[in-house]
Amino acid sequence: MAWSEWIRTVEVEPSIYAADFANLGAQLQDLLRAGARVFHFDVGDGHFVPPVTIGPIVLESISPIIRGAGALTDCHLMVEEPQKHFAALASARADSVTVHLEAVGDRLDECVGAAREHGLQIGLAFKPETPPAAAATAALAAGVDMVLCMSINPGYSGQAFMPEALDRIRELRTLLPATMPIQVDGGVGPENITELRVAGATLFVAGASVFGREDYVRAYDRLVQLLS
Repeated sequence: MAWSEWIRTVEVEPSIYAADFANLGAQLQDLLRAGARVFHFDVGDGHFVPPVTIGPIVLESISPIIRGAGALTDCHLMVEEPQKHFAALASARADSVTVHLEAVGDRLDECVGAAREHGLQIGLAFKPETPPAAAATAALAAGVDMVLCMSINPGYSGQAFMPEALDRIRELRTLLPATMPIQVDGGVGPENITELRVAGATLFVAGASVFGREDYVRAYDRLVQLLS
């Protein structure tokens, strides 16, 4: 399925990186019952970003829970050689991979082709210092499925939202087709999610603002309600 078939106009994507890994299966099941349909899965290699995060082995263990409920997994690859991981992620039942423009440069076409070969959707992410026009130009030329505008420096969960991301999303929205989803990742919460929607985002990655709350299901519900 394509991103256009996955999303219900907008989606709040709980970010698994911020979850309690001792209780991960139960947390996912709670959020699935609350209506979560897409989960965000961050992969960091310790090179492109400082932390080494989670990978295909974790994804393989939770995929039966997510897929069994009819939901999907969106993998954000904060790594230097993303295409090397496509086969393992596809085998672990990933649905989409997102690569960074800063990591792949002029090899984006190669990454898109490799993702398609593995039956994966593919998105293009860009860091706060990268101009939105550069990301939009690359995304359109390569034919990616969505664009991720980072509202923090990628790597660590729980960072504060960068307010200048709003203008970057507004600019990006003018440069992309109306049908192409724009994802925002970093510091997304109840204090800014409505404004981000107005700016043009349609996919909202929520880590600490969901899993960092004692009642994470209620926190997820509140974000969804703010978008309705």
